[in-house]
Amino acid sequence: MEQKLHTPEGVRDIYSTECRKKLAVQEKLHELLHLYGYQDIQTPTFEYFDVFRKEIGTISSRELYKFFDREGNTLALRPDITPSIARAAATLFEEEDCPLRLCYVGNTFINHSSYQGRLKENTQLGAELIGEDSIEADAEMLAMVVDGLKRAGLTEFQVNIGHVNFIRGLMTAAGLTEELTEEIFTLINNRNYFGVEEILDQEDVSEEIKEAFSALPELMGGAEVLSEAARLAPTPEAKAAIARLLKIYQVLIHYGVEKHISFDLSMSGSYMYYTGIIFRAYTYGTGDAVVRGGRYDHLLEKFGRRTPSIGFAMIVDELTSALSRQKITIETKHNNLIVYTEKTLKWALSFAREFREKGRCIEMLKRGASENKEKFREYGTRTQAVSMLYLQEDGTVELVNFRTGKEKTVDYGKERVTE
Repeated sequence: MEQKLHTPEGVRDIYSTECRKKLAVQEKLHELLHLYGYQDIQTPTFEYFDVFRKEIGTISSRELYKFFDREGNTLALRPDITPSIARAAATLFEEEDCPLRLCYVGNTFINHSSYQGRLKENTQLGAELIGEDSIEADAEMLAMVVDGLKRAGLTEFQVNIGHVNFIRGLMTAAGLTEELTEEIFTLINNRNYFGVEEILDQEDVSEEIKEAFSALPELMGGAEVLSEAARLAPTPEAKAAIARLLKIYQVLIHYGVEKHISFDLSMSGSYMYYTGIIFRAYTYGTGDAVVRGGRYDHLLEKFGRRTPSIGFAMIVDELTSALSRQKITIETKHNNLIVYTEKTLKWALSFAREFREKGRCIEMLKRGASENKEKFREYGTRTQAVSMLYLQEDGTVELVNFRTGKEKTVDYGKERVTE
């Protein structure tokens, strides 16, 4: 017996209605990025391993899909598209002295541990603003995220904003070893503040810094948390980070998106290349962020160009999953069926050409002598078709509207079949 092949663990087939909805969401989001003046760029699915090496600050090497080319070079499937954009921008736009606004759609590949239960291949749609280090640039990115999620159909979501210099300021003031600092970062990311407190109690850390760390769970919410964060900020860099967040928020009010903005000063970012604000967007129906982003002012330096940058990636699979679980309708184009026989082919093609010129999607199905209308009615219902034209050889057409359930017969005349 022939063995049926299936997909590897962590990847899956997306087809039919689900695929149509996913592409519809992508199209809406992509159009929004264009409305903000972002231009498309496509980078390779795989790059030299060095583009994602540890110093770049993406993910650990063991989570990369690595392989070799014929010459023995080590290559890697991209786990994150931002380093690829940074590499391209540093070389292709070396002489450009105006800000670059680039956007993309592509798949990323991360070899997660199997117990995490997460997809290893995801579609990301994102934007990068390169060459601009301003409050306005930060605010533009955040406004695009809010506008994009609203355009996709979400109404209940929140964009959490933090700043890496605040949390790193606490680490610097604590004076811990690099090993302990990394351990505390991990504990904070896992919301294990008891573990953080235990480490700080064992080290020679001032009560003032301990207070700041213990306050992290409360430094989440609206703009009002920024004043408390400013009071607790232990270094000039940390204080400057809070001041910048406040200015960004004031610009976001002008955008009219403040309803969906909140702050989380415990955020440190999943990628080590972040240097300024970081943000994630969350909604109901998914356990992970639907958007991740932040400022990465030193990433392009790794590829030979010194320029500030900020960007984000929308995880399209997480977003469409959330829309589905929230039962939010995703408008898509659906097929209209034309069922014909060998004798009515010419007539059917005339109909199809006319409808396609008007922008309607037409799927043609040839009916055998022993097949009846019920088979095609069931197919139309199953594939969520809009309507069906069932052509008869006597010159009549039976019209079926799958949305309303109504049917009627129109007589076009026998001559239409044979002309």
